[in-house]
Amino acid sequence: MTTYGGRRTQAERDAITVEIGYALCSAAFAAALVFGAVAGPALLFDLPDTARLLLLRAGTVLAPVLFAARVISVLVRFRASAQPSQPGRTSPDS
Repeated sequence: MTTYGGRRTQAERDAITVEIGYALCSAAFAAALVFGAVAGPALLFDLPDTARLLLLRAGTVLAPVLFAARVISVLVRFRASAQPSQPGRTSPDS
């Protein structure tokens, strides 16, 4: 994304595609891990109905929130790193 408002090169499009894939995969893994950690005991052990319901709902709420937060944080960090360090300059020796 070296030009503002211009077309992206194939390498830039590939980098964005890879970063989106990484963001989605790492977010899905983190969300599944959190859901398993929070709701897992409710599924594995014989708990009272109130505790079971509370753990399942907490896992169901926390997993998508973590998924969205992870995707957003990865993509924002990627976008910030794609900006040139000195606006208007394309290479360090210019």
